[in-house]
Amino acid sequence: MIPRISRKDATPVEMIPGLVRRTLATGERVMMCEFTAEQGVYIPSHSHPHEQVGVVLEGRVEFDIEGETFVANPGDSYAIPGDVEHAARFLAPTRLLETFSPPRESYR
Repeated sequence: MIPRISRKDATPVEMIPGLVRRTLATGERVMMCEFTAEQGVYIPSHSHPHEQVGVVLEGRVEFDIEGETFVANPGDSYAIPGDVEHAARFLAPTRLLETFSPPRESYR
């Protein structure tokens, strides 16, 4: 049987105030999550061994990846290699769809 998760059944987890994650699907080598953020939420600079690829579904987010800053708007995609320092500031209420490879155990 192929595992399926309806968005309504994905448990919302507040990562930090104003930032909610829903883990939508997890495979052997990749994981998909939806993030919703309130305007003004800031994720401080951090790194992790997982490759992170995402798309902005709604809103605007400013990324700082190893000192390079850019703003991503709806429809824009990005790829952050593993072990690379990155931060994010949400400039509007935002919804992202992100994948992580390998899956993040702490997000299961």
